Amino acid sequence: MQRQQRRIASLQGRIANPQDAYERCALFPCPHPTTAHMREGLNRVYCRKHIEFFRRHGSYTKRSYSAGELRRYRVRAIRWLSQHRDDAEVDQAVAAVWRLYYLGGRAVQAFRLAGKTPTERAKAVWAQLREKQIDALEVLAAWMAIDMRLRDDPQPDCHEEYREVQVAKLIHRMAGGTHKRWEHERQDGKLEVTELHKHPVSRGRVLRVVGSDTASAARSLQQIRLAP
Repeated sequence: MQRQQRRIASLQGRIANPQDAYERCALFPCPHPTTAHMREGLNRVYCRKHIEFFRRHGSYTKRSYSAGELRRYRVRAIRWLSQHRDDAEVDQAVAAVWRLYYLGGRAVQAFRLAGKTPTERAKAVWAQLREKQIDALEVLAAWMAIDMRLRDDPQPDCHEEYREVQVAKLIHRMAGGTHKRWEHERQDGKLEVTELHKHPVSRGRVLRVVGSDTASAARSLQQIRLAP
């Protein structure tokens, strides 16, 4: 308890007394002040807007690839993986994905994820994929699709974090959310339907954890370069 209090006090002190903070966000022509300059955070280089952009996309300037522009790369990747399913490299990667599935533990409904750590939320993604019986080849195809798209991009973001976040966003989308439907009879005898649709937020540390997990699982495939 005392250790946590000391950490909170230290954090508050660093926010209140920023060192060498830029007054304005470093991304031209953004006019907004850095969070450190405003004493609203520790980032001495970027504003709140670009920090949130980075949390969602893995880059301060480049947006995520859309599902539409990734579709043809995913189709090519899944076709190649299916044709080479018996290769040692593919078999090893598939086994690694299945380990992630089973280490995910019990599936957690999306509306019960609030307050959980990024690692716990990442495990929930893998558990959800297992419950939905998503083929491990689909996960590996996501990794290979992002690799092809980056090599086909005239202005790619080559940072590993961007790559892993883009893979994680695809996998997050494959995992989906929680959908519930209730039917009950009203007093007038008419049937009323109530639906609940909840999707986990696709941003922040959980994307980095899922992306890193996938990178580890796909390690045996990382020397394979399909033509975009």
